[in-house]
Amino acid sequence: MASSVAATSLAPLRTVRDLIRWGASEFARAKLVFGHGTDNPLDEAFHLVLWQLKLPFDLPATYLEANLADDEREAVLALLRERVLTRKPAPYLTGVAWFAGLEFEVDERVLVPRSPIGELIQAHFTPWLLDEPTAVLDLCAGSGCIGIACAYAFPDADVDLGEIDGGALELIERNIALHHLQGRVQAAPGDLFAGVAGKRYGLIVSNPPYVPTAEWAALAPEFRHEPKLALEAGADGMDIVERILAEAPDYLTEDGVLICEIGGSQQEFEARFPDIPVAWPTFEHGGDGVFVINRTELDAWLAVRDAGGKKKPAKRTAKKAAK
Repeated sequence: MASSVAATSLAPLRTVRDLIRWGASEFARAKLVFGHGTDNPLDEAFHLVLWQLKLPFDLPATYLEANLADDEREAVLALLRERVLTRKPAPYLTGVAWFAGLEFEVDERVLVPRSPIGELIQAHFTPWLLDEPTAVLDLCAGSGCIGIACAYAFPDADVDLGEIDGGALELIERNIALHHLQGRVQAAPGDLFAGVAGKRYGLIVSNPPYVPTAEWAALAPEFRHEPKLALEAGADGMDIVERILAEAPDYLTEDGVLICEIGGSQQEFEARFPDIPVAWPTFEHGGDGVFVINRTELDAWLAVRDAGGKKKPAKRTAKKAAK
């Protein structure tokens, strides 16, 4: 199918503003889907154009009227075309994403960072944490963004980044080095808690897979570029979450707290775990579907559940190769 990108005469497009406007129009015409750092065509085009030109995102408005050199113009147009034709999220095109005010390297081996947990990190998980933790575990760490942001929030804490996927672990190491945190933050390869046997944490935080299988199959192309292992988690999306709930008490300190994102699967969570005493933080900057539970509450709930004879969830199979 011919693309409007190729069919349009582009000769009149000369300024930064021209290219942002054209990109936004093309994105809207192509009915692109957003949600990986921006939520509309104009912001996405603005971000990509300024990134390609290596200009700051707080650029004074007068610079938007600057004419571009021919090679600059062609490079910008090529990037905007790539966004339309591939449907890849912008951070996969640039290789960079921002989370909790920090820069991270990303590619298609990991989710694009966007968890509302970032807002909780910047607030030091108030009021959920009674004391600052000395040990933090980021479970299903992906790029490592949550755990690395926690390392900034809690400078006296050691941070482990638990991850099963080989490709994601490579990116974790790169992001640890990017932030010069090699002495305090480390990767913990393995399925969920397998890489941290015998350890205890004052804070376990996780953005695990939680998308029901049928919903994953219907995702927009932008989201299908993200690794399935990091998104899909069984018929109701709760397979990995159930394992985390069952195993977390063995890795939490006495006053430790588990914080876990389940996004739009809150209805499925409440259907599978109807009596679990979790709290649901509210967010000033958007997002929802994050629950909080401390070890005492989790132990008590598990005791009641186990007394009812519920079977323990089966483990998932580790994936050795990068996605």
